[in-house]
Amino acid sequence: MFASEILSAGMYVPPGVVTNHDLSKLMDTTDEWITQRSGIKERRWVAPEVTTSDLALKAAEEAIQKAGIAKEEIDLIVFATLSPDHEFPGTGVFLQHKLGLAGCASLDIRQACSGFLYGLSVADQFIKTGMYKTVLLVGAEIHSKGMDKTTRGRDVAVLFGDGAGAVVLRRTDVNNPSRILSTHLHAEGAHAQELWVQAPGMNLGGDRMTMAMIEEGMQYPKMNGKKVFTHAIRRMAEVLHEGLAQNNMKLDDIDLFLFHQANLRINEMVAQELKIPAEKVFNTIQKYGNTTAATIPIGMTEAVRAGQLKKGMMVASAAFGSGFTWASAIYRW
Repeated sequence: MFASEILSAGMYVPPGVVTNHDLSKLMDTTDEWITQRSGIKERRWVAPEVTTSDLALKAAEEAIQKAGIAKEEIDLIVFATLSPDHEFPGTGVFLQHKLGLAGCASLDIRQACSGFLYGLSVADQFIKTGMYKTVLLVGAEIHSKGMDKTTRGRDVAVLFGDGAGAVVLRRTDVNNPSRILSTHLHAEGAHAQELWVQAPGMNLGGDRMTMAMIEEGMQYPKMNGKKVFTHAIRRMAEVLHEGLAQNNMKLDDIDLFLFHQANLRINEMVAQELKIPAEKVFNTIQKYGNTTAATIPIGMTEAVRAGQLKKGMMVASAAFGSGFTWASAIYRW
């Protein structure tokens, strides 16, 4: 019997800092309006020539170095992103090439904000079955190139940033305390159009993209913010309870909560509903905004650097996003 241990975490964010005041020059918004609704003060945007796999490479290299392994030991790359380098093939193969690897398996996860935890579950299952021994799991996003940066798109554009996070998972014994205890995945496609990008797509008649679609702004993300907010709070609380129940644990048994960073108010409401002390919740959204699949591994890396995530600590993560999809994981660092 095998289990999975998270050996290390790494991250990378581009150097370009974009503050709320910077956004107010592009659209009708203010620092106060953005801060009150999301808790975000700034985010990072890439230079035009930078790709999602470029960000992933930096995060992956740090994670591999911290894991103390040779990169050739990686059997599988799992790449979570909604902002791929190209529509196909998956971005994982571009990362594989940039790492100088050849032959190892690669797959992409498209579960948006839940992508990292979906990927964690996939990696964990492959390791548990004995198929792979060492897995590189990456979450990376470039949102800045795909948003409507005018007043029309401000409800979405102010929330998102660019960045990447990565972890190395390794096969371990089931008796090793430092392991992934369980992962829990859910989806409800009835709400898919509440947070989505409509075009381009194969569901749009004879043309995947037309000038009329572009003029309408169908290539930009749209979100029903109120519905996403209420569903996120409920589902994240539910899936956390599911993970705790699976492991016969209580909330007090968790040393640190690493939630997806969609909105600081969501995380505060989840913590309030579950009566989680504020000091047990580690947030990064104030600095980086919502980097979708990258938020949790970025949080892991930052928490280690800050001395708030240490070896032996019990951690719970939860995420909610487009699909609707939601997930949780219980693991000992």
